[in-house]
Amino acid sequence: MPFLGQDWRSPGWSWTKTEHGWKRIVFYGHELEDNNREIDLKELCSGNNENLFVGDVCELATTKRKKDFYNNNTKSQFVFRDKWIYVQKGSTKERHGYCTLGEALNRLDFSSAIQDLRRFNYVAKLFQLIARSQLTSLSGAAQKNYFNILEKIVRKVLEDHYNPRLVKELLQDLSSTLNNLTVHVGRCVLVGNVNIWLCRLETILKWQQQLNNLQIPKQMCDGMSFNDLPLYMQNKILYKLSDAYDIINLGQATPTLHILSENRTLWKRLCHFHFSDKQFCRNLVLTKSDNVDWKLMYFTLQKHYPMKEQYGDTLHFCKHCSILFWKDRHLALLFKDCGHPCTANDPDSCLMPISPQHFIDLFKF
Repeated sequence: MPFLGQDWRSPGWSWTKTEHGWKRIVFYGHELEDNNREIDLKELCSGNNENLFVGDVCELATTKRKKDFYNNNTKSQFVFRDKWIYVQKGSTKERHGYCTLGEALNRLDFSSAIQDLRRFNYVAKLFQLIARSQLTSLSGAAQKNYFNILEKIVRKVLEDHYNPRLVKELLQDLSSTLNNLTVHVGRCVLVGNVNIWLCRLETILKWQQQLNNLQIPKQMCDGMSFNDLPLYMQNKILYKLSDAYDIINLGQATPTLHILSENRTLWKRLCHFHFSDKQFCRNLVLTKSDNVDWKLMYFTLQKHYPMKEQYGDTLHFCKHCSILFWKDRHLALLFKDCGHPCTANDPDSCLMPISPQHFIDLFKF
């Protein structure tokens, strides 16, 4: 007997019991997450001069109103909140087809991931890589979902003032890609009406202006501040930073922090963290006294080699099950939950953290 249902490794559908039997739940739009904001038929038909109809005519008018309501208020066709997906790279007897980058973008719960500070930088970097090279490979629904999540990313930065520099770089790359596609390459590579893309370009420009005008208010705190810490503790915090621009920006806060941020040992450790010894030998930068200028060395190496990426939390891939998923550390510690229905004897040995670039490479066939 042929297998006609979904693959047994997929998360499955959500169902609800009604008077007429079981009905599959389909979510429409990111704003309809709480019971989809149901529209009452009587509420639409009463108190409105347009709906002076009876019987079937009233139902048709109400259906049209509902359709207009959903079109105006929904921003994505479907909302999935899957914690894991099966990465299908070819057809099998049980399942035909393969998983695409757009499908993974739609089904994995990136909207909730950006609310977690450990995953925010990871999602933002992934969206930056998609903006640079993979935007045209997404389906129309995936592109729509991409911009919906991007809007949430910008909104979080404006509200929480978290890492605006990374999002500025993301919007700059996205704007350059769209300008290149609409002007130089041609509109045929874009899915949808060109007016939609022009509106998206205007929206990106508005976001860039909002981020450029972002003013981070001074925190009024009666307790201990960063400047009240001993110098060795301030220096130890600087050594924990892996981003050179964070060190430079922190050094502009006070004269003391400026001196600490110019420490040669700090920049030497930063170079050793991101680059290898062979790369040092090819790009030595010496001062007049024949000492290595580690700060200048860092920015010289940055132009030629990729830096080491570091994220608080990432997606994981199970090599045994071919499943891509978000790993919940709390569940893993409390209940020894590996994050997906794994059949391996030792699930942890099969897990592999996925960088943003590796995530994109997974869907290159």
